[in-house]
Amino acid sequence: MSTLAQKRALVLGGSRGIGAAIVRRLARDGADVTFTYSGSADAAQALAEETGAKTVQSDSASRDATTRTVREAGPLDILVVNAGVAMIGEAVELDPDGVDRMIDINIRSPYHASVEAAKTMADGGRIVIIGSVNGDRVPFAGGAAYGMTKSAMQSLARGLARDLGPRGITVNVVQPGPVDTDMNPADGPMRDVMHSFMAIKRHGTPAEIAGMVAYLTGPEAGYVTGAMHTIDGGFGA
Repeated sequence: MSTLAQKRALVLGGSRGIGAAIVRRLARDGADVTFTYSGSADAAQALAEETGAKTVQSDSASRDATTRTVREAGPLDILVVNAGVAMIGEAVELDPDGVDRMIDINIRSPYHASVEAAKTMADGGRIVIIGSVNGDRVPFAGGAAYGMTKSAMQSLARGLARDLGPRGITVNVVQPGPVDTDMNPADGPMRDVMHSFMAIKRHGTPAEIAGMVAYLTGPEAGYVTGAMHTIDGGFGA
């Protein structure tokens, strides 16, 4: 039997990049997967046809839209919060409205989605939030606001792990380093700078991140909670 057979999973932000790789892996492992997308309708449709997953258009910047999506997809066994945006630039020059939208998507959405899912989640459920190695370390100028949003996920996971532990629900953060996606391509302008920090001098792949998520959502990870799982090629070593 597949490791996630008869498990109902929701991936927030699943149409491209890391999110799409997570959808593929959870579906391959037997889960009944729903994923959200915002603007990438064609990519979402293609992924749904490939994997058999269901799609929902939802804006993760909206608390109402997020909680409604979680509620209607539930009760869940697995929630993966992958939706996120990055604004990098000098703090005195960044658009304040853009920073607030990033806070809505990167902090408020994971909190409200996790709490809403927990209301009806089965005992022994799994919540995984995709954070960033920049939650631990900001080794370049211009990363204050983004790093702040990712470090917030650490406290969220630690706190919710204690709140939900009596029900056997685990809460974990996966912290990727540079991963080859549209947001941070392996041949992008920051490649050489990022690789200079790293022990393994390459970008990771979305499938490698999905593999860690698969472990944390699987049956062997029931004793793993409130923890940060860094997968970054030694970027933060």
